[in-house]
Amino acid sequence: TFDSRERPLSGENTGSCDDSCEPSYPCELCGGPEQDHRLKVLFQVLDVNGDGGICVNDLSIGLKKLGVHRTELELMKIVKAGDKDLDGQLDFEEFVHYLRDHEKKLRLVFKSLDKKNDGRIDKQEIMQSLRDLGVNISEQQAEKILKSMDKNGTMTIDWNEWRDYHLLHPANNIPEIILHWKHSTIFDVGESLMVPDEFTAEEKKTGMWWRHLVAGGAAGAVSRTCTAPLDRLKVLMQVHASRTNSMCIAGGFNHMIREGGMRSLWRGNGMNVIKIAPESAIKFMAYEQIKRLIGSNQETLGILERFVAGSLAGAIAQSSIYPMEVLKTRLALRKTGQFSGIADCAKHIFRKEGMTAFYKGYIPNLIGIIPYAGIDLAVYETLKNSWLQRYATDSADPGVFVLLACGTTSSTCGQLASYPLALVRTRMQAQATIEGGPQMTMSGLFKHIVKTEGAFGLYRGLAPNFMKVIPAVSISYVVYENLKMSLGVVSR
Repeated sequence: TFDSRERPLSGENTGSCDDSCEPSYPCELCGGPEQDHRLKVLFQVLDVNGDGGICVNDLSIGLKKLGVHRTELELMKIVKAGDKDLDGQLDFEEFVHYLRDHEKKLRLVFKSLDKKNDGRIDKQEIMQSLRDLGVNISEQQAEKILKSMDKNGTMTIDWNEWRDYHLLHPANNIPEIILHWKHSTIFDVGESLMVPDEFTAEEKKTGMWWRHLVAGGAAGAVSRTCTAPLDRLKVLMQVHASRTNSMCIAGGFNHMIREGGMRSLWRGNGMNVIKIAPESAIKFMAYEQIKRLIGSNQETLGILERFVAGSLAGAIAQSSIYPMEVLKTRLALRKTGQFSGIADCAKHIFRKEGMTAFYKGYIPNLIGIIPYAGIDLAVYETLKNSWLQRYATDSADPGVFVLLACGTTSSTCGQLASYPLALVRTRMQAQATIEGGPQMTMSGLFKHIVKTEGAFGLYRGLAPNFMKVIPAVSISYVVYENLKMSLGVVSR
């Protein structure tokens, strides 16, 4: 039988499968002809029927012979992950390829957990790693995780124990929490203040990061286009609605269609879509640089570091593309025939109001990043910990629905907290479009709104804003998943 404890260690390796393989964490697939023989032996053990392919039933029987027990769901995940030709089983080449990819991920996770760089993981390192991710566990829980992998009773895990425990296992405990519970920004709710995505070293090395960004950007473009009428209605209500001029949702749509026809519902959407690419790219690059500046060499940042780095990256990105935000608002508010296009609108603003007009509302927009990012992250971490404590018995994988629900809820809470600042920003951007209207500062506008309309006035347009959240998230997720497959993005 195949005994994983008899594998060649680093001193016996004759080569390495790629540049990321290190002597401290020897790769299971290095070792030349001898290792090829061991893999063939393992394949033969698991190929119960001897037909050159391993199906779910073969895996179940073969692993039980080796004393390894896995649930049917876990076995299905293994076959699905490695089955490139979609024939429902793994041939030898697919089997080796699956083990190679799986072991790369395990090695990256092991290195991220090994804070002391001594080639061993103890309970304090497990607790610290999870604490950095916003997951708090007790010493008893950390010891339980250690005991499940510790073969020699030292209460520490070396690379061999870690690798052996996860042999032919889709993911478990800490790897699952790290891989599944990243706060993904793939769903687009129309706002651009979210903290950027975290990408692993493997994703950066293989180029998966830019595929994620491209797929996410394209998904955002489609979802924004589909929900553009609600977004334009929100802007109109933020700027023109008041106690004396109440504007309901149906009335707002009727007004837009009467004034400019059905096409007018999408005014400002072109600029809203165009700004996705530069903003995402600048935010991602700024985020990576800020991570280095704050001295974090961790693959996954802690919550506080993520908040600081994300807020600063958001501020840099917003500062860079803010004139596009102003153009988007002005184009959404324009009347039929007022401008011939984006360039004409920019020329008109520059000639009439000067360069400073492109930065009206900049201060409330910048301040709004802090409550948005802070509450978004805090709510997400709270929901994540709640789910893990209650339901993570067999697996830390929450499934698509739970992830989308947590992400949507946290983003909505962030929007709600920063909404008054977003409304004041929009009003300041639009002040010049209101004939005879006063040109107010941020504090002056806040006081004026509260005095004339009450606190409720700071939340004008909130209804259409929230109405677009669920369709926007749903559309962006569906488009993202389809584009991800087309671009060859490996699921996280």
